Amino acid sequence: MSDRISAVLFDLDGTLLRIEVEAFFPDYFSRLASHLAGYIPPPEFTPRLMKATHAMINDRDPFRTNREVFMEDFFAGLDHSQETLLPVFDAFYRDEFPKLSTHATPAEGAREAVEAVMAQGRRVVVATAPVFPRAAIDERLRWAGLQDVAFALVTSYENMHFCKPHPEYYDEIARQLGCRPSECLMVGNDVEEDLAAADAGMLTFLAGPEIIHRGKRPMAPHYRGTLEDLSALLESLG
Repeated sequence: MSDRISAVLFDLDGTLLRIEVEAFFPDYFSRLASHLAGYIPPPEFTPRLMKATHAMINDRDPFRTNREVFMEDFFAGLDHSQETLLPVFDAFYRDEFPKLSTHATPAEGAREAVEAVMAQGRRVVVATAPVFPRAAIDERLRWAGLQDVAFALVTSYENMHFCKPHPEYYDEIARQLGCRPSECLMVGNDVEEDLAAADAGMLTFLAGPEIIHRGKRPMAPHYRGTLEDLSALLESLG
């Protein structure tokens, strides 16, 4: 007999929140580079940011948080210290990042799906790529209309040691919840990143309509549908 699903993990961008990626990321990088321009020349900033982000994504050291990996890489060879720049980053996420909400809208049926899962007595996790600080993720949850939901866990670069699509990311979520991976269902729209939960022993639900498939992994979820289908599926699974 298979384990009862006790926790449902939701991807954020593209699943619970619709984001115009082609507009969001250029605007985000431009605003952040401008905000830091007094410390780092804009032509240098974005490559440095991307290099540190990729260092986070590729790192599999269980003893360093994603934040620690990012900071070590980003500040290497930089004239300014973390003590100088971190308040500047914090001010950006407090004052400027919310302006990016023009590129986002709540996904249809997102809140209803989350509330239905919770009504069944299951825990809900926001399993978003943990490459952002918690402040940026909380802001995106606000854009999704989910800022008041009592999630069991929200993954961020502060509290995770691995990133998608590494199976260790999903293992770590299960450990933090105190359950087995087989008790978890991962819901997401990205074949490569979200269906990788199966490598950790989780069930997967590919949520349309905005499917991302780069061709690096077979499109073979355990289940597939829309967020509106999720509650009935979970009831059938027990």
